[in-house]
Amino acid sequence: MSTSPLSNARAARLAVAERLDALRRGAGISGLELAELCGWHKSKSSRIANGRTVPSDADVRAWCAACGAEDQAADIIAASRTAESMYAQWTDIHRDGMRHVHRRTVPLYQRTRGFRVYASTVVPGMVQTGPYAAGLLGSIAAFQGTPNDVEQAVAARLSRSRVLTEGDHRFALVLEEAALYHAVADDEVMVGQLRHLLAVMARPNVSLGVIPFRRRRTVWPLEAFYAFDESLVAVETLTAEINITAPGEIRTYLRAFSELAKLAVHGDGARALVTTAVNAVG
Repeated sequence: MSTSPLSNARAARLAVAERLDALRRGAGISGLELAELCGWHKSKSSRIANGRTVPSDADVRAWCAACGAEDQAADIIAASRTAESMYAQWTDIHRDGMRHVHRRTVPLYQRTRGFRVYASTVVPGMVQTGPYAAGLLGSIAAFQGTPNDVEQAVAARLSRSRVLTEGDHRFALVLEEAALYHAVADDEVMVGQLRHLLAVMARPNVSLGVIPFRRRRTVWPLEAFYAFDESLVAVETLTAEINITAPGEIRTYLRAFSELAKLAVHGDGARALVTTAVNAVG
């Protein structure tokens, strides 16, 4: 039975906690003694050892020093950072606004040759218009209670999306038909977004498919995910982004994408569904 990306992310965090606790046991000191050696509150070492508190780089270095294992600190820090990157809460990612994540991921977008994107509820970011992105990002900031830097975030998103027209990149996009109708902005903006999709579909480096409402499902609707070549899959949940790098899990998502693409209509069929949505909204 396969495990979920979330359970694997939690397992990675627990593996770091267990490794640190093994050092403590090997050093023959108690959790209370370790906390005292590190100058922490007495419960902190227990929270770290049980995986309830994620250790900072400084925490790991202090822990390893207290256990006489300074030589293991760098490796454990690297493992901890990997575990944290697997599961990142949106409120943490957007703590200082949304523009930063767009700017930070520009190198990933630039080096990716093949994008495979499944979108179940909204139009994918790299083919969004500015007004549509503003409506969506504004709602996200309000819901999360994070800083509203929508204007800068939209500019950063559009700048990142230049990979659509610059460089050697291929895009395979699969949208649920519902994504064409969810009104994240007013009707004028929605019509503009849908017409932009029609223009994007004409690009030679873009394949865009739409899964019709009434299509008999062999793969159930999933949460949105972005596959970057065969090296990373980013899954978007309500509360967090889960970054998958395990080859077996990546293969599972790519297989799911292939099956979802078979359910979609492409070419004239996809254009007809988008045009129907334009007429319905406008």
